[in-house]
Amino acid sequence: MAGSQDIFDAIVMADERFHGEGYREGYEEGSSLGVVEGRQHGTLHGAKIGSEIGCYQGFAFAWKCLLHSCAAEKDSRKMKVLESLIGMIQKFPYDDPTYDKLHEDLDKIRGKFKQVRALVSSCW
Repeated sequence: MAGSQDIFDAIVMADERFHGEGYREGYEEGSSLGVVEGRQHGTLHGAKIGSEIGCYQGFAFAWKCLLHSCAAEKDSRKMKVLESLIGMIQKFPYDDPTYDKLHEDLDKIRGKFKQVRALVSSCW
């Protein structure tokens, strides 16, 4: 009877051992794939944000040059808002993806861009 009990214990223990090994292998594989997928996702979204900010910056610099060449007293408000947008863009933390207010700052830049666009749309 002791021999059959040992065989039964070996079967039960093998099942637990294989379950544990399978879990560890699956966890390691999933972790590895998660890092790769996370890196791809971060790269894609980082590039989108960088492209968006670059577009705003180009817009702001172009309008700053246009308004500067035909400076008038009525354009001083537009210039101040443009300078504010450029300052926000220059302070944006491109190098720090862990910055906790990244999305808040991006939303502020988007809002300031809309304000600038509304102000300069009456120029031409």
